[in-house]
Amino acid sequence: MRPTSTIKPMRIPLFHVDAFATEPFAGNPAAVCPLQAWLDDETLRKVAAENNLSETAFFVPNASHYELRWFTPRGEVRLCGHATLASAYVVLNVLETGLDTVQFETRHSGILTVRRDGDLFAMDFPTLFPKPCESMPDGLVDALGRGPRPSNLLEVNDIYLVIYEHEAAIQNMRPDFSRLALLHPAVVAVTAPGQNVDFVSRYFKPSYGMPEDPVTGSAHCALAPYWAQRLGKSQLHARQLSERGGELRCQMAGNRVILKGNAVLTMQGALVI
Repeated sequence: MRPTSTIKPMRIPLFHVDAFATEPFAGNPAAVCPLQAWLDDETLRKVAAENNLSETAFFVPNASHYELRWFTPRGEVRLCGHATLASAYVVLNVLETGLDTVQFETRHSGILTVRRDGDLFAMDFPTLFPKPCESMPDGLVDALGRGPRPSNLLEVNDIYLVIYEHEAAIQNMRPDFSRLALLHPAVVAVTAPGQNVDFVSRYFKPSYGMPEDPVTGSAHCALAPYWAQRLGKSQLHARQLSERGGELRCQMAGNRVILKGNAVLTMQGALVI
């Protein structure tokens, strides 16, 4: 007979939120786990792996704000937009419904503030200004599949921004993810002018366990300033053309970019470990 363990299981609150979406099964799903104190990094990674979503957000209360971290199933990331939006949804709509603003302190991206803006949540993020890529990475364009050649290639913070001139090039793209994974640690955002929005994009990060990210807030920290300069406007409407799809409103504010989107709660419970 197997001996009974005397160790009491740990119950971690767990929420699933579809970010940059107005209805379930759209946008980018994130897991959110509020904690009272930090667990060790390997446990956080295992929880993220158990959730098996592109990112799991963990936050811990600290005085008037929350400490926030994000993990993929493979490890910690420096910045994540959709999981920040999902975390703000949980704080403002579930945990502290009397608040209109929440402030997150992060380890690599400074203070991130999220506030209600009508039906949207507005996130105050750092701007990433892309620069021309000094040399074309071997195999990058071929890995993006057959189709039109890009008109420009930019880079910032291990993100390659590949510019095309027609939305159809983005919509019809069929990448070779095994070849894109060889670019690690770099990831790839492809973008073009939109037909009914200012610009469209897709985002590929196969070496991080996610071939294509449904909606990527952090990538718009670089996409928004590029298109703002190119189009000569400070407020932009963006659409990410993944299978799930999602929409963002982007507003330039100097060295900050305000990313706005909706969110929908799809699951609430606890993880027992």
